[in-house]
Amino acid sequence: MPDAPARNTGAHVAYAELKRQILTLKLKPGERIYEPAMAAALGVSRTPLREAIRRLISESLLEQQATGGVLVPELDEAVISELYEVRAAMESLMARNACLKATAADIEALQGILARNAALVEFADDAMHQGMALHAKIAEIAGNSWARRFHDQISSQMERYRHFTNSTQERRDQALTQHRTLVDAVAGGDPEKAAKTAFDHVIAARDAALRVISGPGLGIS
Repeated sequence: MPDAPARNTGAHVAYAELKRQILTLKLKPGERIYEPAMAAALGVSRTPLREAIRRLISESLLEQQATGGVLVPELDEAVISELYEVRAAMESLMARNACLKATAADIEALQGILARNAALVEFADDAMHQGMALHAKIAEIAGNSWARRFHDQISSQMERYRHFTNSTQERRDQALTQHRTLVDAVAGGDPEKAAKTAFDHVIAARDAALRVISGPGLGIS
């Protein structure tokens, strides 16, 4: 019994670090996971590593081959398009609902996030985090638990592609303009405008990601 917490902790550490390396592309698309080397690198035994690998396979962040090998999934144009299209539908729904439920305090919170987004728009990671915060706040205001659940699942998958969506200053400026339009629509109680803006914003992010990923050195399958 005393060993169980240690195993659980080891599995959690291995899961968190493997997931981080996959999402940041430190583990490259198509790269194979070699258990002995990975266990040594993470400082865990192979048992918790296997638990972490099983969990990541269930989340489609690792891929089990018929031969038994485990690979980081390739970047796939069709998968990327599907993820962003579903996310666009979820964002659109939540933006529409947020228009109907937003309080003065909610609008003030959105405007505060927007101000930070504007202040940090020249910094890719910071701008991305403020954009994520804005969408998370809209989801919170919308209050649809099922939409948030599906959205969270999709967002986890999309972490692998998200930093491609704001890799240029042009795209970050475009995203900030779209965020401003979205907040204005929510503040003005205009569900149609909010829904369309949210949808178009995600599709623009998809297109930006595909342009970068399909470029030299990052060929998609």
